[in-house]
Amino acid sequence: MENERTSETLNRRNTAFDNRLRPSEFAEFVGQQKIRDRLMLAVQAAKERGETLDHVLFSGPPGLGKTTLSYILGEAMGVRVKTTSGPVLTKPADLAGLLTSLEAGDIVFIDEIHRMAKTVEEYLYSAMEDFAIDIMIDQGPNARSVRLELPRFTLVGATTRIGLIAAPLRARFGLVNRLDYYVPADLAEIVKRSAAKLGVDVDDAGALEIARRARGTPRIANNLLRRVRDYAQVKAGNRITGDVAKESLELLEIDPNGLDEMDVKILETICVKFGGGPVGLSTIAVSVGEEPDTVEEAYEPFLIMEGYLERTPKGRCATDLAFERLGIQHQGRLL
Repeated sequence: MENERTSETLNRRNTAFDNRLRPSEFAEFVGQQKIRDRLMLAVQAAKERGETLDHVLFSGPPGLGKTTLSYILGEAMGVRVKTTSGPVLTKPADLAGLLTSLEAGDIVFIDEIHRMAKTVEEYLYSAMEDFAIDIMIDQGPNARSVRLELPRFTLVGATTRIGLIAAPLRARFGLVNRLDYYVPADLAEIVKRSAAKLGVDVDDAGALEIARRARGTPRIANNLLRRVRDYAQVKAGNRITGDVAKESLELLEIDPNGLDEMDVKILETICVKFGGGPVGLSTIAVSVGEEPDTVEEAYEPFLIMEGYLERTPKGRCATDLAFERLGIQHQGRLL
C-alpha cells in the first residue's frame, strides 16, 4: 500500500513537471514544422468560418508532442479540452457520459485511442459524423433505441500504433498527422526553453549535448535536463555547460549516441550471446529481464532507426554498426 502511494506521488510530480514545461501556443512549439503549419491553417480557417475544427488524429512514438499539440489546439480555438484515454473507455456508457457533457466547439482528446473497446469505437462513428449517438433503453421486448443529439465537437485522437485503429474510425479523421523524431538542433532549442522556465543557466554546448543524447524525443530531453540540472546544482554552480552535461550524462550511462544501459544490454545479448542473430524477441526479453512488449515498443524503434538492429522474418539481427559500437569481433574483423 505504501509503495502504491509513493508511486502515485511520483507520477503526480512527473506530470506537474511535464505540464510546467509544456508549450501553450503554436509560437512556443518547436519542431514538426509541416504539421504545425497545417494545424495553424486549419484553425484559422475554422475560426473565420465560425465552425468547429475538423477531427484530428496524431500518430507517432511516445514523447513527441501529441498531447501538447492537442492542448495547443484548444488554446488556439478558445475552447475547453476534455481529456481521457482509450483503456478507460470500456463501455458505451462511458463515452455517452463524456460526450453529453460537452459544449459546442469543445475538444475531446483521447490518448492511446487504439486501445478503446470495440463497442465504444463503434459508438464513435455516428458521434463523429452525425454528432449524435443511439443508446438502448430497457432490455428484451421493451428495448428501444433513443437518439441523443450532441453539440458539434472536435475529436482529437493520439496513438503510438496507428495500424491498430480500424479503417472506419481512421477515415473519419479529417486531419491525420504523423509526428517524426526531432533533429538535435530542435531538441537543443527545446532544452534551452525548458531550462529558462526552470531557472537554470545552460549554454549552447550544454543544450546540444543533452539534445544529442535524447533519442530524438522532447520528453526524454526534458527528463535528461532534470538529471543534468541536479548535477549542475550540486557540482557546477547551477550552470550547464558542454562539459557539465557530458559528465552528468556519463554518470547516467547514456553515451554520446543516446544509447542507455538497456540499449547496450540488448545489443550485447544479440551480438555476444547469439553471434549477431537472428534471435527471437522473447529470447531477447528473457535475457535482458524485460517484457517483450517493452523491448519491442520502447527500445527497438530507436535501435532500428539508428541502424544498430534489423527485424527479419527469422528474428532480430545486429548490424555491423552494432558490433562497431560495442568494439567486438564480427565476421573475422576486430572493430
